[in-house]
Amino acid sequence: MAAGDGHCLLDTYRSPLASRYASPEMCFLFSDRNKFRTWRQLWLWLAEAEQALGLPITDEQIQEMKSNLDNIDFKMAAEEEKKLRHDVMAHVHTFGHCCPKAAGIIHLGATSCYVGDNTDLIILRNAFDLLLPKLARVISRLADFAKEHANLPTLGFTHYQPAQLTTVGKRSCLWIQDLCIDLQNLTRVRDDLRFRGVKGTTGTQASFLQLFEGDHNKVEQLDKMVTEKAGFKRAFIVTGQTYTRKVDIEVLSVLASLGASVHKICTDIRLLANLKELEEPFEKQQIGSSAMPYKRNPMRSERCCSLARHLMGLVMDPLQTASVQWFERTLDDSANRRICLAEAFLTADTILNTLQNISEGLVVYPKVIERRIRQELPFMATENIIMAMVKAGGSRQDCHEKIRVLSQQAAAVVKQEGGDNDLIERIQADAYFSPIHSQLARLLDPSSFTGRALQQVQRFLEEEVSPLLKPYAGVMEVKVELSL
Repeated sequence: MAAGDGHCLLDTYRSPLASRYASPEMCFLFSDRNKFRTWRQLWLWLAEAEQALGLPITDEQIQEMKSNLDNIDFKMAAEEEKKLRHDVMAHVHTFGHCCPKAAGIIHLGATSCYVGDNTDLIILRNAFDLLLPKLARVISRLADFAKEHANLPTLGFTHYQPAQLTTVGKRSCLWIQDLCIDLQNLTRVRDDLRFRGVKGTTGTQASFLQLFEGDHNKVEQLDKMVTEKAGFKRAFIVTGQTYTRKVDIEVLSVLASLGASVHKICTDIRLLANLKELEEPFEKQQIGSSAMPYKRNPMRSERCCSLARHLMGLVMDPLQTASVQWFERTLDDSANRRICLAEAFLTADTILNTLQNISEGLVVYPKVIERRIRQELPFMATENIIMAMVKAGGSRQDCHEKIRVLSQQAAAVVKQEGGDNDLIERIQADAYFSPIHSQLARLLDPSSFTGRALQQVQRFLEEEVSPLLKPYAGVMEVKVELSL
């Protein structure tokens, strides 16, 4: 509510996406000012194209519209909408009020979806243009992280149980790979967006054919001219009253998929924070808990997971909306789309800003990682020890039985007594293994258990990640500051 209406912002609900989280740029894209200013721009483009194709529209009328694109009387528009119960006609009247000479040609031949749907498509395109560089920066920051830690061994987990070793850098490449797929998907959907164009009430262009006295060529030219003015390469050839709501499904599907990627990444970070192997940035004066002063909670990653769940759920709105659009159009799409489209982009914007902040300040604790490896590596090294004993002349079966017994004893110390894994000490104390005692240090070198992790990281970053990031080279240095 405006202050002049006697209402304080603190006395009315505001979406936390706008008031707490999303960037000012993304919030502006979905603002009333941008929306209604774009409506006026579309009316101007339509009038310019109609004039160029021979309709009796004067230069004076065009100039009057140009001069008043930003002169929006929101109070008058609200009063008109309350009276007319029609938002588009309310703004036609409001625009006409400040453009009295052009009032009679504003919205000429058009239907409400000419401004409504075309504005939505312009905003969706521009919103993708805000998200894509942010996603590229997150990938770039994580690529730097992967490169720095490409050769740092760490315990792998399957089923969240200890598995073979990987490296910290290789694990982060799993995150990067998902985000690269998202970058490609967002780019594809953005580039596939088509303008609704100039189509009339049921998509047949009948009103424009009437205006141009049956000249089909001029109607097609009009559609093409307005499409080009709006910066689109293509427009739909066929529409109902609206562009097909399948487009909204495509848009929110790729954003939901991005949400799934971010949720997985931030869940991994939260689990690693619990293990004290990895932490997100924690500021000097940040408080982790009001009751427990020692806490270092991964609140940024938790925020990303929380918002990612919301983002993933939003795709159900356009799925259901598209399924119930009767014939050429029903209006039960309108209120739903006002919410879900804006919220999807504001949510995606927030999680990318937050994930960039996280990825720029990730802290790794190699000593903790090393200690966990020491706890698990002896069991993993048993196969290598057996092979070394066979090469030294021992029996594979005898060695296997010896290690099985010693492993059970070591496991009992760990699980029942809470002690450290002492399997290697037991092997060193057993004369049976004396032929390979001198080799144990080499057989237990963690780097010998990480396979081709280093080479995979290097190849992945060079062949797949770098080419994807090239178009965004000019925006990579942008930093993000979180207000909350």
